[in-house]
Amino acid sequence: MFPRLYRRLVGPGHKLRLIVLVVLLALGVAVGGHLYAQRLAASDLAERDSTIQVLRSEGEKLESKNSDQSAQISALQAKLTNTQAELNAIMPSENTYHISPNQSLIVGDGHLTIGLIGPPTNHGVTLNVNGKQQSLAAGDTLRVAPNSSTVCHVEVGSFDMFKAVVRAVCEIAEPR
Repeated sequence: MFPRLYRRLVGPGHKLRLIVLVVLLALGVAVGGHLYAQRLAASDLAERDSTIQVLRSEGEKLESKNSDQSAQISALQAKLTNTQAELNAIMPSENTYHISPNQSLIVGDGHLTIGLIGPPTNHGVTLNVNGKQQSLAAGDTLRVAPNSSTVCHVEVGSFDMFKAVVRAVCEIAEPR
C-alpha cells in the first residue's frame, strides 16, 4: 500500500505535490507545537500568579502579626522597666543600703556598723563607720580594715535630705 502511494506522490510530475505536502506537514507540526507550548506556558503562568497571590496574602498576615508582636514587646518592655524600678525601690541591689539620718546598720557580713550622723548636707554626708566619723561626698569610697584578714569598701552612691545610699562590700584581704 505504501509503495503504491509513494509512486503516486513521487511519480512523474508529482514531486512538487510531495514537497508541498511535506512543507504543509512541517508547518502543521510547527503550528501545533507552538499552540501546545502556549497552552503549557499559560497554565504555568496561571499557577505562578496564584502562588504569588497566596504568598502575598501570607506575607501580609505575617507582617501584621509581626507588628502586633512588636507592639506587645514594647508594652511588656515598658511594664518590665516599671516593675524593675518598683522592685529596686522595695529591694535595693545587693550590698546597697538606704540609711536615714541618725540610723545605723550592720553590713558587710557583720564586719561593719555604718550610721548616718544627722541629715546630709549640700556637700556630703557624715558617716560613722565602726565608731569613726568620716565625711564623704557622693562617689567617694572609703577603705576600712575591720581586722587583719578583712578589707571593706564603703562607697556613697547618692544622698538627699532624707537618706543616703551606701554600698558596702567586704572581702578577705590578700596576704602580703
